Amino acid sequence: MPETPETNGALLTVEDLWVRFHTRTRIVEAVRGISFSVGREKVGIVGESGSGKTVTGRSILGLVRPPGVVTAKRMEFDGQDILNAPEKTMRAIRGDRISMVMQDPKFSLNPVMKVGDQIAEAYRVHSGGSARDAKRRALEMLEAVKIRDPERVYGTYPHEVSGGMGQRIMIAMMMSPDPDMIIADEPTSALDVTVQMQVLSILDDLVTERGLGLIFISHDLNLVSSFCDRVIIMYSGQIVETCRARDLNSATHPYTRGLLASLPRVDEPVNELAVLDRQASWETGEGVDAFHE
Repeated sequence: MPETPETNGALLTVEDLWVRFHTRTRIVEAVRGISFSVGREKVGIVGESGSGKTVTGRSILGLVRPPGVVTAKRMEFDGQDILNAPEKTMRAIRGDRISMVMQDPKFSLNPVMKVGDQIAEAYRVHSGGSARDAKRRALEMLEAVKIRDPERVYGTYPHEVSGGMGQRIMIAMMMSPDPDMIIADEPTSALDVTVQMQVLSILDDLVTERGLGLIFISHDLNLVSSFCDRVIIMYSGQIVETCRARDLNSATHPYTRGLLASLPRVDEPVNELAVLDRQASWETGEGVDAFHE
């Protein structure tokens, strides 16, 4: 049966979301009428570059700026309308209720501010605690993301830490206000495989222990299938298929099958990887939104 945004216990409900960018010559439809819901679970969104994954995540937080225009029949978080909410309300929701972990800490951390002060600032902005409480919370979060010697790392600058540690610091910063949902946009793409698994393990522990909702945006189907509970596959701004992560290899939509076939496998080596045979029906939305129990 098709997935609807009426899932019981949903933290986030999105119905008929469109994101359009008005250029001088035409209107680019980056997201085209998608509907989904996320509860206290790990939901992966996968697809090629340009499929609308990141724009979807940013639209949830009200971070799509002009010339982008976001419309939807409904977009609610924990029963609160976040589509038409004023900017003041959205500033309170961002970070406090929904946090976003960006792709590369080099472009997300302030290069002239010590990492500990950045984590403490994120806590104070949303919780209003004292400087002493904020430092204590920052050290707790550095320890929670399994950073050795939190006191030393607290006083370092972003350029003094590795990529893997920088991503852990980003997770610590986003988790410090104790949000209900995290949107992780390609959080491990710039890391090597070993560090990827360490970061994912930390993220998994934090999400599971605190009972959070997680939207995990990625290109890596194997990674998403092993890490998430459900998977949403996007193509050309639309959801073409939704399935349980454990059933991803049994997905039926030709686009999903094409993505899976294009992945190299150690156990089944081939001379040439398959190339997607794109069909016009995918663009028009014919046969999209298949759901498998």
